[in-house]
Amino acid sequence: MSRDLSLFPQDNIGDFLWELEQSGGVLETPREVEFSVLFPSQALALQFGQLLLENNQKLSFTPFEDDEAYPWEITAYPEMPLSYENISAYQELLESSCAPLNGKFDGFYCV
Repeated sequence: MSRDLSLFPQDNIGDFLWELEQSGGVLETPREVEFSVLFPSQALALQFGQLLLENNQKLSFTPFEDDEAYPWEITAYPEMPLSYENISAYQELLESSCAPLNGKFDGFYCV
């Protein structure tokens, strides 16, 4: 099967989905996806966490030791069918929402 770049663009999201598809993963089944956002202060991270909670999002809040300038992490856990559109749209939403709080998107993960 050749890779359809309209469904699986050549970037980190498209690569992840393509590898999952090739290994027999079912993309249509909703799964929990972890999206991490880093913050320079605990107060800013908590403000972002409150925003997510007000929108009924499941999240975790933890210190982050791998980046001295961004030592606080909020991870959101939405459940969604795995598609490029779903993952990229949620990532863009987090990026635009965290920018006013000096947050930076750190990536996503899904088992």
